[in-house]
Amino acid sequence: MSTHTPAASGSEAVPEATLFQQAQAGCRDSLNALMARHEGLVQAVVRGQVLGDLPFSEALQAGRIGLWRAILGFDPSRGFAFSTYAWPAIQRRVWRAVKNHSPHDPPAKMRELLPSPPPAPELIWETAQVYDALHALIQRLSPRLRYVIVARYGLNGHRPFFYRQIGAALGLCGERARQLHTEALVWLRHPAHSYALRSLLGRHGLADYQDADAQAQRWLRRRGGRYDL
Repeated sequence: MSTHTPAASGSEAVPEATLFQQAQAGCRDSLNALMARHEGLVQAVVRGQVLGDLPFSEALQAGRIGLWRAILGFDPSRGFAFSTYAWPAIQRRVWRAVKNHSPHDPPAKMRELLPSPPPAPELIWETAQVYDALHALIQRLSPRLRYVIVARYGLNGHRPFFYRQIGAALGLCGERARQLHTEALVWLRHPAHSYALRSLLGRHGLADYQDADAQAQRWLRRRGGRYDL
């Protein structure tokens, strides 16, 4: 039976080692907090692995099962970074889902789908940081522009949508959906909004900012000086 502890409700202030201890003791809140905190790791593994015919959403679900099992089996006292421990566990779960989804592939095809070795812990951390910064930036968009970006790039785990599909969901034509997509990208790239993400990607030089600002100014002139926010 799962338990609830007062400390888990304020999980951001709780040391991660304590969250692991509570989660392994059956605390659902601590487990959920760790699952949410390390979702970027699942995203990084899935996006870096060949999925064959396995839908992206199913690969994510398999990866989350791997993350869940890694949380329950991790021992912080051994001195390893959790990302180093969890990466292969997530990768194995995704690979198993790929293999089970395509049981009749010839051996050569299956060898192509074998997961690559886990990257260095520094790369795992950097990937998770980029994902978190991108997610935080997208959350600042208006609900409509956020939907366009999430749907267009499949950031919700589904396959990317075409403009006509996005437009249909919003009650718009495909061309208007394309315009909203362009507008969202202009806003996201603007130096005033994208500093954290650009810093992580090494795209925060003067020339990068000047180019992004020029794009934004051209768009604003066409839009009469306003974003659709």
